[in-house]
Amino acid sequence: MIQTKALFPGLVFDEFDRPVEVGYVGAEAVYIVDDNGFKRHIPSEQVDRQVLNDLGEMVKGHEDLLTEQAAKMLGTDDIFSKARLEEQFKNIQSQFDEMLKLGIPEESLAYMGMTGFKIIINLHGEVLEVIQPGIEAPEDE
Repeated sequence: MIQTKALFPGLVFDEFDRPVEVGYVGAEAVYIVDDNGFKRHIPSEQVDRQVLNDLGEMVKGHEDLLTEQAAKMLGTDDIFSKARLEEQFKNIQSQFDEMLKLGIPEESLAYMGMTGFKIIINLHGEVLEVIQPGIEAPEDE
């Protein structure tokens, strides 16, 4: 599947903390990394899937807690809503596939940027770090 839109525009930075541009090669969205004047075009799906997989790993094993918190935030504390939420957390990979198709709403991207969410990649499009303020690293738990 070729992703037509970059999932994290404005939130991806290179290893020197410079913002990465978003562009297109044909219909394929790419992140453009400046390599001393040479513009490297990295398919956005390559980067976005790495980030989503990392986020998915953080969810694993915490579905119950996340379900409870999401139900409280949504004000839906009934058993059927909780079951639906828990199922969505357990099948998060399909949620990510849908996200790759539809993108993330601009308001959500703006909020993520304001909170300091950042994705650091190298010149080859490998994710070096996902910075999520307020989230403890596993070794800090």
